[in-house]
Amino acid sequence: MIQTLTELITFDDFVAQYPNTGGRYELHDGIIAEMPKPKGKHSIVTGFLIEELILTIIQMGKRGMWIIPRESIVKSSNSKSGYEPDIIVIDQEAISTEPRWASESIIENASSVKLIVEVVSTNWRDDYFKKRADYEELGITEYWIVDYAALGGRNFLGNPKQPKLSIYQLIEGEYQIQQFSDDDIIISPTFPAFQQTANQIFKAGQG
Repeated sequence: MIQTLTELITFDDFVAQYPNTGGRYELHDGIIAEMPKPKGKHSIVTGFLIEELILTIIQMGKRGMWIIPRESIVKSSNSKSGYEPDIIVIDQEAISTEPRWASESIIENASSVKLIVEVVSTNWRDDYFKKRADYEELGITEYWIVDYAALGGRNFLGNPKQPKLSIYQLIEGEYQIQQFSDDDIIISPTFPAFQQTANQIFKAGQG
């Protein structure tokens, strides 16, 4: 993550600048941060997951009801941060009540979100620490961290480190974690029809 501004700005100021940046930026505690440009393997894993999630949505009979937008900004509950997830699945009906969705693609209510997925890159601490905490506080019911290249810390991935997919499920206001590796079949509370193994996802980025 590259910090590009030292003075704190408001979320609204960030949104006003965001469309004109030409890059991918997020707001982290009042500081605009330029996000690393996704490299080939990161993009392939993200694309593979999007395809599989869309197929799962269709299989679950949610086509047209649950959608994956190309771009969106998730506003933190303290209004100091704004994130653009790698993948977000939103509820088409719930999103209609979002006051800033139609004009600015901003999500403020956890009820609009079925799933957020972050595919880990060099700024892995953001995914495991800051975003996890902010998504939990906001009330996002399910959050995946896909660490296909084992970039995160050993306290998350073991020693020696190995690729893992971590699913955080909100239970009584707190995230409970379940991790998947190797040939474990991914078990998602929101997407029970999702049948991929951890290795099938990780190997998408090894081509």
